[in-house]
Amino acid sequence: MNKLLNLFPNREFIFLDGGFGTMLQKENLDVGRVPEVLNITHPQVVQRIQKAYIDAGADIICTCSFGVNKYKIEGCGYTVEELMKAAVKNAREAAEGTDTKIGLDIGPIGRLLEPNGSLSFEEAYEIFKLQVEAGSDADVILIETMTDLYEMKAAVLAAKENAELPIIATMSFEANQRTFTGTEVRAMALTLEGLGVDAIGMNCSLGPAEFKPLIEELSKWTTLPIVSKANAGLPNPATGEYDVEAEQFAKLTADLIPHGVKAVGGCCGTTPAFIKAIHEAFEGKKYCRQNPNIPAAVCTPEKTIIIDQPRIIGERINPTGKKKLKEALKNGDMDYVLTQAADQIRDGAEILDVNAGVPGIDEKSVIVNIVKALQGITDAPLQIDSGDPEVIEAALRVYSGKAIVNSVNGEEKSLASILPLVKKYGAAVVGLTLDEDGIPTTKEKRIEIAERILSRALALGIPRKDVYIDCLTLTVSAEQENAAGTLEAIKYVKEELGLKTVLGVSNISFGLPNRSIINHNFLQMALTCGLDLPIMNPGSAEMMQAVAVYKLIMNIDKGSMAYIKNYSGEVVTSTVSGNPTSAEKPQQESEVEYAINNGLGAKCRELIEKELDSREPLDVINNTLIPILDRAGKDFEAGITFIPQLMLCASTAQQAFDVIKEKIEAAGTEQVSRGTIVIATVKGDIHDIGKNIVKVILENYGYDIIDLGKDVEPQRVVDAVKEKDVKLVGLSALMTTTLHSMAETIRLLKTAAPECKIMVGGAVLTEDYALEIGADFHVKDAKESADAAKLIYA
Repeated sequence: MNKLLNLFPNREFIFLDGGFGTMLQKENLDVGRVPEVLNITHPQVVQRIQKAYIDAGADIICTCSFGVNKYKIEGCGYTVEELMKAAVKNAREAAEGTDTKIGLDIGPIGRLLEPNGSLSFEEAYEIFKLQVEAGSDADVILIETMTDLYEMKAAVLAAKENAELPIIATMSFEANQRTFTGTEVRAMALTLEGLGVDAIGMNCSLGPAEFKPLIEELSKWTTLPIVSKANAGLPNPATGEYDVEAEQFAKLTADLIPHGVKAVGGCCGTTPAFIKAIHEAFEGKKYCRQNPNIPAAVCTPEKTIIIDQPRIIGERINPTGKKKLKEALKNGDMDYVLTQAADQIRDGAEILDVNAGVPGIDEKSVIVNIVKALQGITDAPLQIDSGDPEVIEAALRVYSGKAIVNSVNGEEKSLASILPLVKKYGAAVVGLTLDEDGIPTTKEKRIEIAERILSRALALGIPRKDVYIDCLTLTVSAEQENAAGTLEAIKYVKEELGLKTVLGVSNISFGLPNRSIINHNFLQMALTCGLDLPIMNPGSAEMMQAVAVYKLIMNIDKGSMAYIKNYSGEVVTSTVSGNPTSAEKPQQESEVEYAINNGLGAKCRELIEKELDSREPLDVINNTLIPILDRAGKDFEAGITFIPQLMLCASTAQQAFDVIKEKIEAAGTEQVSRGTIVIATVKGDIHDIGKNIVKVILENYGYDIIDLGKDVEPQRVVDAVKEKDVKLVGLSALMTTTLHSMAETIRLLKTAAPECKIMVGGAVLTEDYALEIGADFHVKDAKESADAAKLIYA
């Protein structure tokens, strides 16, 4: 039973509160950079705001604890425990004598997690754990305003493992139906429902009208109650006022009811008047529970693979029979592993099998390192391949998204130890049709084991759609009389049990000559019998052709587009909607570009060293590296890639620049620099993720960056510019309340260093307001900051 709904039995809707910061601004207090300190210094102010929301009809009020983590409160004079406990105490006192529940408000840490930043998943978990433990006297845990699904997972695990409270989890999306870091709506839904939260939805970033397509999409991918906490439209940067009034906000929020909205409130710009208006707009209306037919699917934050047609699982990160991979795993050669992954994705694999089972190594730590490394270079979902429960859990824990576990089998020990992990982490699972007696020789016995695995999975609450069955390939050279039983079992499992099927195809030919002939013909037969997930080598042209032809003949490859594109040598533009097929390959890349785009650092260094044998450093920078970064930026602007891919490209390119700098230093010549840029988050603002991303991108375009950090006094920016005679400054602000600091910084710069140009960015900025306060460039993202820099340092 849903814990959140248990708190509110027989209620059509659950009403949340509105913007806390919005109300705090009306108090005209100097709240400083850590407003949560008010829990101790001005508890009456905090409680007054909370009581106003209770009076407006809020069923859950949030604690004043959104930014209470060790990084954001550093230097404030209080500990996380002190502020969290005070926050819960204030909310309890405000709600005294009412039925209002207390929601422990937890926001983002404010630092980028690996692979895009330096904060590890394990560190993030510990930060959230401390918050959860300190605030455990609340009634609900509300994790909100997340843009990184990996960070959200760390928070959810910390909440589930250190408290027994219901969990509401909301993320902040943009109009393109992705978060700032590229997380898809459906990936959020698959991952968070799998992890066992009680309600999911969206908050912040957009107004209620813009929420409608997001909520509509979410309703197709979750059975959970849906949460909506939109902003009151868009803010006016000059006044801080938002452009949607309470009655309009309530009406637009009520328009979300048909799409499964259960819990409603407001975010930035909303006040108790908005919550009261929502109450009135929802009066007499009924909750529309969603029962979507969610397909079998796995995902990473940026990509969801629906198992609605044959999907290729790449087999090459499995050391069985692979001497080079075994040696690489023993020696910690991660670059070799990453190359195998990148090559398989290039060749058409859509999911990657990951196995670290080599005698003599610490399989658990190695598979964790592999999973983390792969998440840094590819958006392909992973199949965790091990029979060891400890190894499986370690890998699932650090995986971002919904993975496949390969595998469980019909043995009691396997069922009892592995299926609970599949349930806990919301994964899909491969069931092998073998048990204590080994691999059955008959179709009937395999089906019996498949049904046993399915029954145990369903009993644990693992959905039927997440159980995939591997009927196991018997080697035709040794078991010729029984090999056809594999195909018969696949057909039965697919048609009678209604489950997805998996198969390691190449086992069929073991011990026979000319194995490729057997493999690709057997693959065609298995596909015809209902094979969904062939585990195979996508580098085999014959195997890929077999899949392509099957999709063509079975009307999966609509209009023959993929087949024509791959096998005619002509470029065909598809008008068919949906995701590209696995056979579609990227435009031809140079070796250097391939290495940079796929995060192959060692390979990148090797290639640049070779280039420098015959080319000048500036030639390599201007005619090789910069064009590669420019193309990556254009893909980002076009929505083809997202922040993780842009950061990956930039950080790998940095290794190329390092090689060039080493070459220049060794020759004793002057360092190459495209120019110096000062960047800072303005006074009063402690949000610096966007600034940090800009720093990485600009550094990898060859600029020297003076990063003054966050909460920076205007005069400090001026002093840095004058000291280094800097021609370009980048200023960031995320909150309307700190825009006056940005304006003051620009005013001082224009007076003290009139030749210096200024670029500004931040979610609350508009281009008109940026120009109004004297900025030269309004940049919406890191790519635009690089464009501005190129204009100044042409």
